[in-house]
Amino acid sequence: MGFFEMNELLITRITIDWSRIGPQSYLRDIKAICGIDRLDFGRSVTFFVGENGTGKSTLLEGIAVAYGFNPEGGTKNYNFSTYDSHSELCDAVKISRGPYKAAGGYFLRAESFYNVATMEKEYMQGLSNEYHKRSHGESLLELVKSSFRPRGIYLLDEPEAALSPQNQLTLLLEMHRLSRQGAQFIVATHSPILLALPDAAILSFDDGAVHPCAYEETGSYQVMSLFIRNRDYVLHHLLADEH
Repeated sequence: MGFFEMNELLITRITIDWSRIGPQSYLRDIKAICGIDRLDFGRSVTFFVGENGTGKSTLLEGIAVAYGFNPEGGTKNYNFSTYDSHSELCDAVKISRGPYKAAGGYFLRAESFYNVATMEKEYMQGLSNEYHKRSHGESLLELVKSSFRPRGIYLLDEPEAALSPQNQLTLLLEMHRLSRQGAQFIVATHSPILLALPDAAILSFDDGAVHPCAYEETGSYQVMSLFIRNRDYVLHHLLADEH
């Protein structure tokens, strides 16, 4: 069974009503985001790529909060705040949903996963997976394996941050398996391993506009490929000024 078609996706489109964004908002200075009025999703897995500061995590957060997730992450049942840092973008994002109801969902923010794990004990009332007793990477993989479901919606912000290359491959395998069972993933990432997932859509935020991008055109792939193939050359020129 192949990837699900667009009309079977849980999120098919987002639109942004810029009249709901303040004229002095910093969002208007993020070129890739301020150029978006509408963004369509056509694959079960969509990757957001781009340099730091290009807006991929900001847009992912806006979509997640507009969908009903807690800004710091977790399921839609989580409702807590240790630091209110999310933007007003969520108030302007309108989500078009497919014909099916999501069977579950999760919003992962790498930098706040510890806070979510702390709150889990309270929400689970003694049934917690005890994420604090595992490493960050082990906890993330346990979360994916135990809680992610077919027909679920999963928004992941730089999930590779705590994962070894081997465990990134494990996450890729889980995403592939679940997406073929109706789950949808929207993922902001720098990982050339995750980006290699077959049949995924890649949207680049570089060059001031959100646009489709081939795997080999991503900065993550190009930099990693250059370094691995020409390590001595790259290090020689990179460290030349240190002598």
